[in-house]
Amino acid sequence: MRVLGIETSCDETGIALYDTREGLLAHDLYSQIALHSEYGGVVPELASRDHVRKILPLIKDVLARAQTDVSQVEGIAYTAGPGLVGALMVGASVGRSLAYAWKVPAIGVHHMEGHLLAPMLEEQPPEFPFVALLVSGGHTQLVKVGGIGLYQLLGESLDDAAGEAFDKAAKMLDLDYPGGPHVARLAESGTLGRFTFPRPMVDRPGLDFSFSGLKTYTLNTVAEHKGPDGLPDEQTCADIARAFEEAVVSTLVIKCRRALEQTGYPRLVIAGGVSANKRLRAGLEQALRKIGAQVFYARHEFCTDNGAMIAYAGAQRLAAGQTEGLAINVRPRWPLDSLPPI
Repeated sequence: MRVLGIETSCDETGIALYDTREGLLAHDLYSQIALHSEYGGVVPELASRDHVRKILPLIKDVLARAQTDVSQVEGIAYTAGPGLVGALMVGASVGRSLAYAWKVPAIGVHHMEGHLLAPMLEEQPPEFPFVALLVSGGHTQLVKVGGIGLYQLLGESLDDAAGEAFDKAAKMLDLDYPGGPHVARLAESGTLGRFTFPRPMVDRPGLDFSFSGLKTYTLNTVAEHKGPDGLPDEQTCADIARAFEEAVVSTLVIKCRRALEQTGYPRLVIAGGVSANKRLRAGLEQALRKIGAQVFYARHEFCTDNGAMIAYAGAQRLAAGQTEGLAINVRPRWPLDSLPPI
């Protein structure tokens, strides 16, 4: 089955074409980082307008690169949530309209299920069951995964997501948007051990997360060492970035190991934008090797929002006979464990 995937949940327009027999045929991504950077974050109205501007040219480009005529498209998958409601409506409206015009089935895909299944696009995909760490700007969740749609939430952030905490730490250090990659890059020149930041909620049972306290601790540390220009000197900023990153990574690693021990599963999947963090990947690989577990993740281009993950997730559900009606429904909030199994 050949499925067109459309991702417009936030500030990236992602389009892809996936075939259940041949694999990923083509994909393209347009990022709005330059548009939103001067505001220090995503402006929902601007995001929606830019999706409208880019979505059809990207669809034409992907079909051309895949040498696929519209008559060969057998289904359409679009992100239906969670995300920014206006941005979601753009992708859903276009996807549902094209499906009607092309007389093919369509399905709304859960954005985080797309991230969770993104490692399935790799040459050596993980086998079910596994534990998934979904870690991005909007979500930090540990999920027990028995199969597609068989999800049990084990723990989640009670306040800020890890990616959001990275972005806020970047603002404190006067770094550009999006902050996560800039904090990680600055941390590479930081001195390990000069600052020791707290590991939130690791000293109590359970698998929930909390990063608001770490954010406050970072803010106080920056304030204590600021110079005449309102910021610490360059090396101190790097040391703070290193301590912050170490704290987030250590917290995530501890909770992931605890989740694997609790479930007895031998595999961990990490997905979402923060899964591209090199120190997180290295920390998880080292920690899980000690307990005989494996860690899987998508290639870097599929860690952030993209159309390929939506096309893949949608193809699995469409191939199983699941479809959407003509009504266009998006869900800014949508619990992952409410999805039907295949």
